[in-house]
Amino acid sequence: MVAGRMKGEHMVAGGRGVDYEALRDSELFKDYLWRTLELRSVDLSTLQDAGEKKAFFINIYNALNIHGLVQCKQLPSSVLDVRQFWKTTAYNIGGLSFSLDDIEHGILRGNRPHPSSTECPFKKDDRRLRFSLETLDPRIHFSLVCGAKSCPAISVYSGENVDRALTAAAKGFCEQEVVVDMKRKEISLSKIFQWYRSDFGKDDMEAVRWTIPYLSEDKQYGVESLLSTMEQEGGVSILYSEYNWHLNDTEIILTPQQARYKMLGVPLEDMENM
Repeated sequence: MVAGRMKGEHMVAGGRGVDYEALRDSELFKDYLWRTLELRSVDLSTLQDAGEKKAFFINIYNALNIHGLVQCKQLPSSVLDVRQFWKTTAYNIGGLSFSLDDIEHGILRGNRPHPSSTECPFKKDDRRLRFSLETLDPRIHFSLVCGAKSCPAISVYSGENVDRALTAAAKGFCEQEVVVDMKRKEISLSKIFQWYRSDFGKDDMEAVRWTIPYLSEDKQYGVESLLSTMEQEGGVSILYSEYNWHLNDTEIILTPQQARYKMLGVPLEDMENM
């Protein structure tokens, strides 16, 4: 599978860094470009269940995001530097246009408004609406990679493994991004939980509670203890850490030793254990 080879050959740090420039010049990417044309003839009605639909559109989203960045005339220092990137970067799938925003908010979030909007992506007569997921699965937020350093790691999903893989993605992200400071009585979350708070619960406390099953035992204890204190006494703060929008390029993520090996032409997959 091309997506799997991309992860093996052009990504590091378990999928958190992409070597965009090397990918651009690779035969693998040239092959991928041809394969994207085949998306026009895909019959989306063959996606039988929610699991298949999630896996397909998560993989498409991540591949499209990388594709869009690779084809920028000059690689940006941040995806925010590319005007209207998520609205205009799109694939023709089955004769219909799906942008990154369409996939995330229209399909995977069940046709819910973008955090900065009050309007649903698809109107009632939109032909793409029938492919929207009926039930929102908040774990999808830890599978979508928008090109920022603070994004989750990239994985490749299938209909068979999507539930297990999304749980693993949620555990990996929450364990890293949920910070508990018992002394200061603070719980810090990724900005993702603030932007999409309604996907995780009606308020900050519910968003924090949502993370508990995905945390290690020690962190679970800390979070539950502080939430109990918050309910009984107050004085506990729920904070949101700043999002690092710097491009998730491998130049930022490579260690000095790995950078030297890269200059010598050592494949990225061989650097993982260095």
